[in-house]
Amino acid sequence: MYGGGDVEKCIICEETDKQGIHLYTSFICTDCEKAIIATSTKDPIYKYYIKQLKAITEKKIFS
Repeated sequence: MYGGGDVEKCIICEETDKQGIHLYTSFICTDCEKAIIATSTKDPIYKYYIKQLKAITEKKIFS
């Protein structure tokens, strides 16, 4: 689902944006989505993306 509503914080770059996708309870901005897709698994930044994406599986408690 692409944004357009509220400004949200990207789990990859940690910047705020309105445009992007939601994965489970997390938001990824359009720029980071494109960068992840274009990145080779051999590129050193790939490990950083994986580390940041692991936050998606963290359980969050909403009260």
